[in-house]
Amino acid sequence: MKKYDYVLVGSGLYAGVWANEARKRGRKCLVVEKRGHIGGNVYCEEMEGIHVHRYGAHIFHTSDRKVWDYVNGLAEFNRYTNSPVANYRGEIYNMPFNMNTFSKMWGVSTPEEAKIIIEKQKRAVSGEPKNLEEQAISLVGTDIYKKLVKGYTEKQWGKDCKDLPAFIIKRLPVRFTYDNNYFDDLYQGIPIGGYNVIVDKMFEDCTVHTGVDYLQHKDYYDSLGDTVVYTGAIDAYFQYQFGKLEYRSLRFETEVLDVDNYQGVAVVNYTDRDVPYTRIIEHKHFEFGKQPKTVVTREYPADWDEGMEAYYTVNDEKNQQLYQQYAELAKGEKHVVFGGRLAEYKYYDMDKVIASALGRIRKYGL
Repeated sequence: MKKYDYVLVGSGLYAGVWANEARKRGRKCLVVEKRGHIGGNVYCEEMEGIHVHRYGAHIFHTSDRKVWDYVNGLAEFNRYTNSPVANYRGEIYNMPFNMNTFSKMWGVSTPEEAKIIIEKQKRAVSGEPKNLEEQAISLVGTDIYKKLVKGYTEKQWGKDCKDLPAFIIKRLPVRFTYDNNYFDDLYQGIPIGGYNVIVDKMFEDCTVHTGVDYLQHKDYYDSLGDTVVYTGAIDAYFQYQFGKLEYRSLRFETEVLDVDNYQGVAVVNYTDRDVPYTRIIEHKHFEFGKQPKTVVTREYPADWDEGMEAYYTVNDEKNQQLYQQYAELAKGEKHVVFGGRLAEYKYYDMDKVIASALGRIRKYGL
């Protein structure tokens, strides 16, 4: 008899759902987390009475009623609606691209006027788009592309848009209504008290080892549990035997400001390439804070190297082929479940992570 039913490697939402469901069924879990805290990228840190999203803005949104009911069973959510703005050299535009954006950019007031301009500009691209620049112009025209897409995207990926594949931008949301709600989902909000409320509930009654690299002590931790739920990087698990998958990373600069309101909105995207960061987050606005001070975070995209946090997968053809090789190896690990963003090498919204974990648990017969 092993000491634990499950050894959970990582403590983000995927592992959290597994821990929560296991506890409901009287199972025992050991959590092994490389960072000094649990919660993965949704972890919040309190500063000046404000819940700071340590690893970038996380707005929960979903149209999946089962997932929405699930997270509301863990915490109460507020009515936050994601309505970011874009700053292009001091010009402020609403996002997603909507009638407020078009009115500011062209002085138009009706959907018909905006459609005429966009359709005319889209003709700059003929035939099948060959790169991201052509794909974006074919969707939103040249003006929006140059001011609101080009610089931001090039900072995010560290490459010129002409050198990026078209599929990265399969679609860009364009609305011919005066609606600044970024998401189309039926439900959205922020947990009251921050995401740690959810995380603490999920990992309740678990044994937790933080500051530990599972892969450096793999045999020991494998000996403690019947099943390993691995949410780390899949190529690292297999010691990079086929080569390293590519990622993009981020760097954050956070400061406390002695003002009560710095930018008037939670998220401002900086779309000029000459500005080194992609966005500034003012955390108090996620929870309608009235604190006398404020906390802001500048978010800088960064090239990824081993040892750095991997935030975004680079899902081009080369990396997908490499991932498939690792996925085949994973099938042979009989007592290991691979799940989540890094283990499945895919971009996951939070609701999709939760839905994926719940689905896998059902298949696993937990």
